[in-house]
This record gives sequence, structure tokens and C-alpha cells, in this order.
Amino acid sequence: MKRIAIEEAFVTPEIATEWKKVLGSPDVEPGFAKMGESILADTPGNALLHSRLLDIGNGRIAHMDEIGIDMQVLSLTSPGVQVFHPDLATRLAADANDALAEAVRAAPSRLAGLGAIAPQDPAAAAREIERIKSLGLLGLIVNSHTFGEYLDGPRNAPIFEAMEATGLPMYLHPREPAPSIVMPFLDYGLYFAGWGFAVETGLHAMRLIMSGTFARFPKLKIILGHMGEGIPFWLQRIDNRYLLQVKIGAVEKLPCLPSEYFLENFVITTAGVTSMAALRLSIDVLGAERILFAADYPYEDDAEAVRFLDGAVLTERERELVSHENAERLLALS
Repeated sequence: MKRIAIEEAFVTPEIATEWKKVLGSPDVEPGFAKMGESILADTPGNALLHSRLLDIGNGRIAHMDEIGIDMQVLSLTSPGVQVFHPDLATRLAADANDALAEAVRAAPSRLAGLGAIAPQDPAAAAREIERIKSLGLLGLIVNSHTFGEYLDGPRNAPIFEAMEATGLPMYLHPREPAPSIVMPFLDYGLYFAGWGFAVETGLHAMRLIMSGTFARFPKLKIILGHMGEGIPFWLQRIDNRYLLQVKIGAVEKLPCLPSEYFLENFVITTAGVTSMAALRLSIDVLGAERILFAADYPYEDDAEAVRFLDGAVLTERERELVSHENAERLLALS
């Protein structure tokens, strides 16, 4: 069975260097500071991880051959350029996209890419989306909040206009919670991928839905990793409580139910989740045509992800859709 993995991370040397500068500044975001003490720290235990993030060439492809993954869709790892001031962020995003496009051109049957943008400057981000399309990259990556700001605000309309014009989907990827909510997450490792990442990204997705973003931009396609950051589990209750809030005048009525926007405008991936119960619930709620395989390399064990997909209790048609056909359709892969 062909396998296309669509949440596979990389970083450029310059961005990694610039992160260290931010981590050394007195006004670093508390959550990002925690990342600097753990996964981003220069420790012997992180050396292999960091080297794998930097490798977007032959070493990565050799690893894919060993594991049994036919194609990786690469994207700039969290927090990407979203901890930098606008001018630097815009330049670094463009440079990363150039490097990614070069890697894809060198191995077009094995690698594809999602380009980075800098939401700090929505007009520049919109222009970069057009350039991402011209580079042959297949979508874009946004690592959740940017200095605590979410994409539902009116100033970000140029980003969504460019997405609709180009037809490119956005992978809304996690990072640590925004400064406005992070403090209770800093204890016990809760800021990290086991909990805080899903809370942050799920909140971002719900803000997009409840703000009417998809009513204004109905053609948008958003990808959520990690089995939808928990939202598929909550859709019935989200609708139920939304209708109550509308009835008592607590929120404005949307043209569609929140769940209807989720089904129309979102797809999810298996990244980092190897639970058959979670996969089956997601298929039952969303349909197999809205779920894509991802391994979350190099942060997760991609060999485990492949074993899980191969051993999952699925029909042959479900397995084909999740393994590769959904990605081929969404990303217009030939």
C-alpha cells in the first residue's frame, strides 16, 4: 500500500540559529522558553532529532526507504517563523520556502512541501502564498498563534483571500499555548504535545469556526493533525451548546452548525496517534475521506505509525483513502 505522510518536519540552519537568539532574550514567550529547555535544547539526547530536522535530502529519503514511506510532505517545524519580528519572519519564511522547493525538485517522487508564511504581516503573507504556489509547493503551514494572535481577526483576511485564489490548503499546526493562557500549562509538562499543543490548536480551529471565517471564505481547507486535536470527539456537544448559546443570545447565529463547517472545511491527520479507537471514532464521525496519514517525523516513531496503519482494522477502501488517496486529492498530487 502506498503511504504518503503529510506532517513531516524540517528546519533551516538559519531559523534554528535565530530561535536561539529569541530564547536568550528577556521577553521570550513563556511557552517557547519551555521549548528551549526541552525539545529545542542543545543536549546529547536531542542531537539526532536536530540533525534529522535539518536533513531534507538523501539521508531523509534513505530513512523513508527503511521505514516504508513513499512520500513525505515537508513543512517548517513549530514555531517556525512566528516568534520573529515581521521583516525577519517574512524573509526567513521565503528563504525556507526556496530551500524546500529545491529539495522537492531534487526528489519530486519522494518529497513534497507546504510553504511557510509570516502572519505578522498579512499582506506580505498573502504575496508569499502566491509565490508558494509558483514554487510548486502544495499548501502552507501556520504554527498556531503568532505572538498570541489567532487568524480569525479581520486583519488576516488577505491570507484567506490568497488561499481561496490559489486553492492551497493550510496545515494549522500546534505550538505551545499563547502567553494569555499558558501559565497553568507550565507545570508538569502540560505545555507540550501531550496536552497543551492540542488545547492551543483546537482553540485556534474553534475560533476560526465560531468567528464566521468559513462563512466569509467558504472554499478554505484547513488540515488539523493529531486526529483533529480532539475536536471530532466533541462535535455533537459543540453543536448542542452552540444552539443553546444562540437561543439565549450569547453568540451570533452562523449560517451553518459548527460541525457542518468542520465537515466541509477541515480534514484531519493521524499524526502522532496510533489508537484504533481514536481512528475508528474519527472515521465514524467524519468519514474516511477526511482522514490522512501522517507520521510526525522526526518527533514521533514513524515505524510505529506505519505498523499502526498496516495493522488497523479498516476496510481495504478505508486503508487506501487514509494511506494515500486523500492526500493525493487534497494536495493535487499526480
